[in-house]
Amino acid sequence: MDAVGSLYHHLGEDRLRVLVTAFYRRVRQDDLIGPMYPPDDWDGAEKRLADFLIYRLGGPETYLQERGHPRLRGRHMPFSIGLAERDRWLDLMGASMREVEIPLEHVPLLGAFFAQIADFMRNREESA
Repeated sequence: MDAVGSLYHHLGEDRLRVLVTAFYRRVRQDDLIGPMYPPDDWDGAEKRLADFLIYRLGGPETYLQERGHPRLRGRHMPFSIGLAERDRWLDLMGASMREVEIPLEHVPLLGAFFAQIADFMRNREESA
């Protein structure tokens, strides 16, 4: 198991679900990335992200059992994601991590994981 895959053990499922709830509370109010989400599927989006994080960080494989391979890029292709959207997603997730008090010793690893995932979602070419 890699270091990212051990975070579930340190953070626990409850804290990860609370993190995702805090994140989506921000996303709903966000003028840039909020409109990308279907207005009738907030609960579904929240569950999918929480299940994905729990699985990817070393917890139960509920996400895989219900959704199959993550195929994150493909699932996000309908949305135009550039640098601004990536950065906003990271800002909102960072604020959410602070709100739920992710232990400081885990912030660098979790933050780097989120940065890698958010950058991978970019599908609009722009110069940095």
